[in-house]
This record gives sequence, structure tokens and C-alpha cells, in this order.
Amino acid sequence: MRKIAVNAVRQPANLSIDSKLMKEAKGLDVNVSRAAEAGIAEAVAAEKTRLWKLENRATIDAWNEYIEKHGIPLAEHRQF
Repeated sequence: MRKIAVNAVRQPANLSIDSKLMKEAKGLDVNVSRAAEAGIAEAVAAEKTRLWKLENRATIDAWNEYIEKHGIPLAEHRQF
């Protein structure tokens, strides 16, 4: 999980959040701004990962095909 920088420059944002969830969060003293920021950071990281996999699909497939055909390079030196 990505750490949120405490001293990062913050930008105000308007969000629509389920009123029951907001009430519960406030009742539990959850810092809603930080929780939202953490959720957005997680969503951004997941999307970056998804896009990286799409962009590199051909290379990944080629490498997997090579491994299936020839085995793992230097496998005889592996200690596990």
C-alpha cells in the first residue's frame, strides 16, 4: 500500500459520499479526507498496474512462451 505524504500540497475536492457511510465514519473519528485520499491512491495504483500489463502483454506472453519451450534460464543454478 502506498504511503500518503503528510506534507503534500492538498487540493480541495467536492465528493458525493453515501450519507450513512459518512455518518458512521464521523462517529468513528475516521479522517474522511485521508481515507478518501488513500482510496483514490489505491485506485490510481491499480489502474496504472492494469495499463502496464496491457502495454506489456506481448512481451509477457513471449517470455512465458520461451519459458514453456526452453525452461527457466540458469535453472541449474537455482537454490530453491
